Amino acid sequence: MPRQQRRKHPDENQFSALRRRTLKYWAQLPVIVRAIISGGLMATVGTVPWGLLAGLNLKHMPAVPWALIPAALFLWMFWRYARGDWWPRSTSEARRTSLRANSLPGEVWGTAMFAGVVGLVALVLMQRVMNRLVVLPQQEGGDLTKYPALTVALLVAMGSLVAGVVEEGSFRGYMQGPIERRHGPVIAIAVTGLLFGFAHFSHPEVTIVLLPYYAAVAAVYGAVAYFTNSIFPSMVLHAGGNMLGAIDLFARGQSEWQQASSSPSPLIWQTGADASFWISLVGFLLVGSAAVWAYAGLAAVARAADPVLE
Repeated sequence: MPRQQRRKHPDENQFSALRRRTLKYWAQLPVIVRAIISGGLMATVGTVPWGLLAGLNLKHMPAVPWALIPAALFLWMFWRYARGDWWPRSTSEARRTSLRANSLPGEVWGTAMFAGVVGLVALVLMQRVMNRLVVLPQQEGGDLTKYPALTVALLVAMGSLVAGVVEEGSFRGYMQGPIERRHGPVIAIAVTGLLFGFAHFSHPEVTIVLLPYYAAVAAVYGAVAYFTNSIFPSMVLHAGGNMLGAIDLFARGQSEWQQASSSPSPLIWQTGADASFWISLVGFLLVGSAAVWAYAGLAAVARAADPVLE
């Protein structure tokens, strides 16, 4: 006798119909809109819990860095889900592809890190020039001397790790990747950089004048992700850059976008372009050119290691 099929409950039928309609409408959205929504949602879900945990830790039992344990557990769960694990299985492959967590051979790793570091040095020199052109906001580090140094150091390290993993997976993976495949890397990096900058408006000191800075940051990380088709090198660069920026902020009271100058300098519109400004400008152009050369070398090494990237 044929096996009797289970009859679906009316609510189950309605849920299936709603899911099909939702997927249909989602597929009809432009790729760039879907990428922005997906990447923005992943970034929000991945970073907000850490901000809450760190704030609670500094308020309650600051002598014990207890926030590290739930934060590490949440970050592990975020990573597993983002790379395609768990329910729903129908989206597993799409999530795995979107995260862009692809392994790389050693020679690509080394070249990617070199190109990224040169790009970050060029970014620092660019900010020296910007410091003489416009007044950049000053980031407040807060009075952390009242908290145990070990707690602060561990929270900074975890915050940098969260930023590297979540933001690179969200912006350079979920957001930049689909736009790249549809519209090319220039538009993808430009759109991602703009959204990356606006995402940092959650910090009270960030204003519209810092958008060029965040666009340049996105270009440094985004180009590495594009040429390698992996977020792993940019994750390391991002986490390391955030950690160094936090150390500089707490040690010298300078924000990450002002770390290149030891003291405020007058704008050239007030005093004229002096020797210091021209030296900074020439240095930026030279290192910026070196960064372009380094990224060209990265593209060649990545193509040689994986002809699919041609």
